[in-house]
Amino acid sequence: MRDFYFLHEVGAAMAEPVILSEGVRLRMQKSVDFLTRYLKDAQAPVYGINTGFGSLQNVEISASELNELQENLLITHAAGVGALLSEELTLTMMWLKLLNMSKGYSGIRPLVFERLALMFNERIIPCVNEQGSLGASGDLAPLAQMSLPLIGKGRVQVNGLIIEAKEWLKSLDLEPLVLDPKEALALINGTQFMLAHALVAYWKIEKIEAQLPWICGLSIDAFDCRLDPFHPAIHAIRPHNGQIRVAAEIRQVLAGSPRANIPKKQVQDPYSFRCIPQVHGASYDALEHCFSVWETELNAVTDNPNVFEEEGCILSGGNFHGQPLALTLDYAAMAIAELANISERRLYLLVSGQRDLSPYLAEIPGTDSGCMITQYSAASLVSQNKQLCTPASVDSIVSSNGQEDHVSMGANAATKLLRVLENTQNVLAMEWLCGVKANQQRTVPSSEGIEMRVQAFLSEGPLAHREVPMTDLIERAYRYCWLG
Repeated sequence: MRDFYFLHEVGAAMAEPVILSEGVRLRMQKSVDFLTRYLKDAQAPVYGINTGFGSLQNVEISASELNELQENLLITHAAGVGALLSEELTLTMMWLKLLNMSKGYSGIRPLVFERLALMFNERIIPCVNEQGSLGASGDLAPLAQMSLPLIGKGRVQVNGLIIEAKEWLKSLDLEPLVLDPKEALALINGTQFMLAHALVAYWKIEKIEAQLPWICGLSIDAFDCRLDPFHPAIHAIRPHNGQIRVAAEIRQVLAGSPRANIPKKQVQDPYSFRCIPQVHGASYDALEHCFSVWETELNAVTDNPNVFEEEGCILSGGNFHGQPLALTLDYAAMAIAELANISERRLYLLVSGQRDLSPYLAEIPGTDSGCMITQYSAASLVSQNKQLCTPASVDSIVSSNGQEDHVSMGANAATKLLRVLENTQNVLAMEWLCGVKANQQRTVPSSEGIEMRVQAFLSEGPLAHREVPMTDLIERAYRYCWLG
């Protein structure tokens, strides 16, 4: 594993086997050796290594109990509840933990790295529940569940089947690990649960940003809008990066559109069309800030305490605290929700029966309800997004008998963000579906690029909404937009 990764590199890196290089092995072993010497000479207790945890920090642990302390830490902290994490999220969390361990500041043996890497490489998925982390002392509950199989506890998914971790180890003639001082603490302290959600969100956002110009371009032309609002002169005098980018993308996807060049009756279009650069651009700029924070976190060390061999010390601090992620996960949710919010308004206008389009894009309005309820569904998801965008990061509940008296709630922000993203992808798929149906009612074509994509979508068959349930057509649009 390298010392530094850009966000856009992680997906490809995770597709490759994780191998412990000699350089990283040496770095990790030096950290372990220093920790061993430090403990031998220490005149005072070292938090989490020969003491209890949290509010039990002042309880000294005898040398004969240090291994038991680590095992007990994993077992008692594995307190998650709710649905199991997806394979994608769990594997991402494992990869991130391996990256964190490889930095050489955790005092954790290469042997532990190699066992977790074996699980990752063989796609042995620990059973981790979605809820239970405060996003403060690291993501304690989910990371403990992720780590339990190393000591033969908990459950794992193997080829889709859930089995006891000890049975998986037995099938490979492997013994459960006996963890040395600090190793369990290094495994469960960290922000890898939150950051895994951020990375999965980043991959989804990449797809949205790639498809959104085409979805919007189709809607703009299908609703017979003016292109004046996308002229570069407008955006040069309010030069926000996202705004300039979005306007340029719209000009590009509609370049050469015969329909766009038809003289328009209306002097101006509704805001949901006219202000696409300003609204989408603001979201893009917000997301760029979030990406910057996530990339810093990706390359950071977030467990505690940290072993500084060169400085000759072991320091206990708060790098596990999830506040940087919590704030940006909330911010990203708001930015994404606005893309759905304005999309639903465009969809509403497409089915409104204006500008020579039939009411609800129906073939026989009255007998045929057309896309009427598609807008209802979009409105439902947009409304739920607004509820989900109540920030988790402004909340805090005291834990560990007052020792951990401010928590980030970043894990809740993380799970909410993915729900907002899924809702937004569905709303945008509905806009695409209605844009295609509106486009079919026009006699003058749109741009070559848009018409090519419309025909690719229609190649699966006609949009026979009077014969096929609308939910099936929406699912088809979703597959085209996000899974194609």
